Amino acid sequence: MNERPPALARVLSLRDLIAIVFGTVIGSGVFIIPGTVLREVGARVDVSLAVWVVGGVLSLLGALTYGELGAMQPEAGGLYVYIRDAFGSLPAFLYGWSLFFVIGSGSVATLAVASTLYLGKLIPLNAPATHLVPLVVIALCAILNVRGTRQSATVITWMTVTKIVAIGGMTIALLAVGRAPGAVVPPAPPAMSALALFSASGLAMIATLWAYEGWQYVTFSAGETRDPQRTFPRGIIIGTAGVVVLYLLANVAYIRVLGGAGVARSDRVAADAVGAAFGPVAAATIAIVAEIAVLSALNSVILTAPRVFYAMARDGVFFRRLAEVHPRFGTPAFAILTSAVWAMLLAATGTYEQLLTYVIFSGWIFYGLGALSVFWYRRHRPDVPRPFRVPGYPVTPALFVVSALALVINTMFGQPLRAAIGLGIVLLGAPAFYAWRRAPRGTGPAPGARANRS
Repeated sequence: MNERPPALARVLSLRDLIAIVFGTVIGSGVFIIPGTVLREVGARVDVSLAVWVVGGVLSLLGALTYGELGAMQPEAGGLYVYIRDAFGSLPAFLYGWSLFFVIGSGSVATLAVASTLYLGKLIPLNAPATHLVPLVVIALCAILNVRGTRQSATVITWMTVTKIVAIGGMTIALLAVGRAPGAVVPPAPPAMSALALFSASGLAMIATLWAYEGWQYVTFSAGETRDPQRTFPRGIIIGTAGVVVLYLLANVAYIRVLGGAGVARSDRVAADAVGAAFGPVAAATIAIVAEIAVLSALNSVILTAPRVFYAMARDGVFFRRLAEVHPRFGTPAFAILTSAVWAMLLAATGTYEQLLTYVIFSGWIFYGLGALSVFWYRRHRPDVPRPFRVPGYPVTPALFVVSALALVINTMFGQPLRAAIGLGIVLLGAPAFYAWRRAPRGTGPAPGARANRS
């Protein structure tokens, strides 16, 4: 009789989960996005900060909702599992398909290329090195993650602590210094109609949500969490809340030093603020902090995302070998390596930019479905132990679902061509799903994989 493949070991602690949230979310966004947000809202400081608050609250609503799901259903794959159970195998597969071919791999490629840009500010890089470094970075992170989840989580923890201390120290120093000599004095906010300001705030919200992107990735590792019923909800909520606080304080610090107009004119707001307050040598250190932040985020994605592909393979709707657990290292080694190779190909060809531009908004369709699944679980599995219940149910998950839907609809009306192409890429997974379902046993389900709703 066929035996079910070995499950992943539970080796992640509360500290690891918090570090994964911080590590995945804090990449390059906090160093550049504040300028984008202020430009969108016409240098209105009050509106800009309100957008950051709303984006943070929305992320917290999602974290609270996923906290219940992760504690109740602590399986590898997280969000994929919630969508599969509530809405069937096809929507879940489309999420995993998008994550493998675009969202996850594209994020890894983007971060790897960004690491080269920051590294180039520290040491000279010629053209061949510029193209080679992203590939080496991805390969090294993949090897680290193949060799052990515990080792990778430890590296993420130390890198995360380093960047939190650095960003926190920068923020405190900027707040203490105040307006820098020669900083731009913000003019009076330009007159904008209520409708125009609302529309501008919507565009700015997309930028902030990109900066907050990644807190949901920790759900992929719920199946490797120790005592997940207690640990998982605390990890995702503390981590997400910590990121929100750090981002808000950093924004206030930038504005205090440069003024609203100064931040709006900056494409490298952290470096410009530190340079204005402490000089060019201090500004150069931002490149080091940014490099650590980017590498931490890249490693966090490589740690978490392959767990979805592992879960898909165990369900028989993806390459069978991706469900294998390495006999020595206890990791989904083949899933990690396969996704890393694809990310390297995207980084080498530069196609990740176009793909991410089209598809990233569609991720919010699946984030909304994931949150919506909490209603399905409450109705169809009322007796399952729920050591953590989302506060404010049903309002909390409903607000998150409605907000996710509003973001998707806004993108479809505001950028219809991009939305249509993105949805087209996602829906290309449908034929692949049915092909896998009809595949011979040798390429289909892993032994013992359970049947799921379709």
